[in-house]
Amino acid sequence: MIKNGHHASGEPAAGSSGSGVAGTGGVCSPEKRRRVVRVWCDGCYDMVHYGHSNQLRQAKAMGDYLVVGVHTDEEIARHKGPPVFTQDERYKMVRAIKWVDEIVEGAPYVTALETLDKYNCDFCVHGDDITLTVDGKDTYEEVKKSGRYSAKLCPGPRTLSLRPSLCFRECRRTQGVSTTDLVGRMLLMTKAHHSNIDHSGYQQHTDNFGKGPQGHSPWTGVSQFLQTSQKIIQFASGKEPQPGDTIIYVAGAFDLFHIGHVDFLETVYKQAEKPYVIVGLHFDQEVNRYKGKNYPIMNIHERTLSVLACRYVSEVVIGAPYAVGGDLLDHFKVDLVCHGKTEVLLDKDGSDPYAEPKKRGIFRTVDSGNGLSTDDIVQRIIQNRLQFEARNQMKEAKEMAVIEAMKLREEEKTQNTAQAAQ
Repeated sequence: MIKNGHHASGEPAAGSSGSGVAGTGGVCSPEKRRRVVRVWCDGCYDMVHYGHSNQLRQAKAMGDYLVVGVHTDEEIARHKGPPVFTQDERYKMVRAIKWVDEIVEGAPYVTALETLDKYNCDFCVHGDDITLTVDGKDTYEEVKKSGRYSAKLCPGPRTLSLRPSLCFRECRRTQGVSTTDLVGRMLLMTKAHHSNIDHSGYQQHTDNFGKGPQGHSPWTGVSQFLQTSQKIIQFASGKEPQPGDTIIYVAGAFDLFHIGHVDFLETVYKQAEKPYVIVGLHFDQEVNRYKGKNYPIMNIHERTLSVLACRYVSEVVIGAPYAVGGDLLDHFKVDLVCHGKTEVLLDKDGSDPYAEPKKRGIFRTVDSGNGLSTDDIVQRIIQNRLQFEARNQMKEAKEMAVIEAMKLREEEKTQNTAQAAQ
């Protein structure tokens, strides 16, 4: 059971005074509340996963108000290759991440000082990887050259500045997840990713999927995800239900957490004035039993972080039972159980998993108006497999060229230093 934030977010609005320093219960001196530190992030945010959410969590921790720019389909196709999700889908996915205060639709692919100034942002934050244009140039080159760049990692708690912070800050890339890896899992159709064990066939596929002729880039290659209690704590806010809250329970796989899930959870959230939404996540083996093939694409640890990042979710139950029984309903004091318009699959013994909430009169079917499923996303990938493979190879080739240039620059610097010392 993992507790998350719910309707009382407590985040400052644009132009409001500061909300205090993390870990102090929102209390700080009047002097430190003079201004809000506004942080800028931007990106494609295609196939949004917990790695994207973790980047935005770190960015929010560096300030008070997080503005996220999301690129258009046209810009992404020009510089990187075709996106899996449409721009409207990506806008909505980013809005649903609980650390995001505001999004800018159609943000330019190349980050300019003009953009930061337009949205009154003190600095921009990006992962410690590199983002390149179609001609291989660093998209943050202008920001770095202006002096608003600090080649340092800033993973710690936020600080409130009394003046604009003239730097570009980096946050740590989340190991073990990438769009390349997720696409590879969909195409390979094995179950090796369920338990995070080594599998030679899966490793060979991921090794080849994004690999260009010059070898592997450390930013595009696949690494192993290892769940830790610290990571869960960082994603969960631990808020308890308050008097007057309506406790709503939903259950499922929530695999490849996507816009269909977001629309469903938003609809569930709107079922009450003060909702406290609990999401029960089924274990990998249970999901594979009722969905088959190589589902789930994301294992239980990855799905946990993905759901915890959603602003409509208050709490997550890891390894929830498939049948929503009386013990679960009583333990969480559930007022309402919701399910979408998708078919309710019977339990192993042929029984209805929602029999008990129906008996109690607390079961409700909700219609989010979005029928997108994980199967639909997999079909998008399969239909465009060659394009996605070419996209990743092109991306890695550009990154490898940058790495080689950096190596040459370091070698020249070393040689010059040695000659000067003679």
